[in-house]
Amino acid sequence: MNALFHMSLPCKDLDNTLKFYTYELGFDKGRKTDKWVDINLFGNQLTFVLIDNYNFQFPFYILEKERLPSFHFGVILENDHWDYVYDQVIKWSEDTIVKTTFFEDKHGEQSSFFVKDPNDYYIEFKTFKEHNDLFI
Repeated sequence: MNALFHMSLPCKDLDNTLKFYTYELGFDKGRKTDKWVDINLFGNQLTFVLIDNYNFQFPFYILEKERLPSFHFGVILENDHWDYVYDQVIKWSEDTIVKTTFFEDKHGEQSSFFVKDPNDYYIEFKTFKEHNDLFI
C-alpha cells in the first residue's frame, strides 16, 4: 500500500513559516487562511496552525557521537536528490547540522542533515545507501 501522510503542527508566525518552507526550502504552498497553511512536503501534507503560545522542550540524544534533536520530522530522499537539497540548503542555513553518515559500512547506512525552521522545529533530510535498508 502506498500512502501519504498529513502532519499538523503549531506555529508562531504564519508568514515567516510560509516564507521558510516556500522560498527557502522551495516547497509549494497549498491552501491557506489567516490561521493555517498547508505545505506540500514531497507530496505529503504538512499543516501549520497559528497558535498564540506554546512551548516544546527539545531534548537531544547521542547517535554515534553526534548530538541530534529527539523531536523532529523529515523526509527520506534518493541519494541524488538528497545531495541537491543539501547543496541548496547549505547556501543559506546557519542552523544546519553538518551532514553526517551513520552506520557506515553496515545495514542501514544513511546520511542526514537537519535544519531548524522559524518555529524551532528540526527537519531531517535523510538518504540511505541502499533504499531497501529503510526498515532493516
